[in-house]
Amino acid sequence: MNIGDAAERSGLPPKTIRYYEEIGLLKPGRAENGYRDYSSSDVHRLKFLQRSRSLGFSVEECRQLLSLYGDRQRESADVRAIAEAKLGEIDRKISELVELREVLRHLVEHCNGDARPDCPIIDRLAGGSGSKPADGRTAETAECSLSSNH
Repeated sequence: MNIGDAAERSGLPPKTIRYYEEIGLLKPGRAENGYRDYSSSDVHRLKFLQRSRSLGFSVEECRQLLSLYGDRQRESADVRAIAEAKLGEIDRKISELVELREVLRHLVEHCNGDARPDCPIIDRLAGGSGSKPADGRTAETAECSLSSNH
């Protein structure tokens, strides 16, 4: 099948499919005319990649997962280790986002939102001290702890 058919069946745009081929995640055959010729196995591989990417796996993690998928001698512990590492990364990101939300919520709550020019949000963005979050840290302290995690 051509790239358009593979794209339609896999739910991925042709540009993404070409990219996966370029980086070696997919190796479609070639028809006599030189055009890419995708098999149902290629489409299955593309769907595997799409689902993996939708779960947040990086291209390199997808490469590892595809390698394990194709290895009938694999140990499920290897697959689990990759998934557990991703889960830990997601948990860290969620924690960072919760902290960011609390700092921003605090700034919004302390902004009068009236006709006066005084605004702790602008002060904070400009590098001023702003006000302290509920846990007693300054907004800068909270941000520094967040920035060090990025």
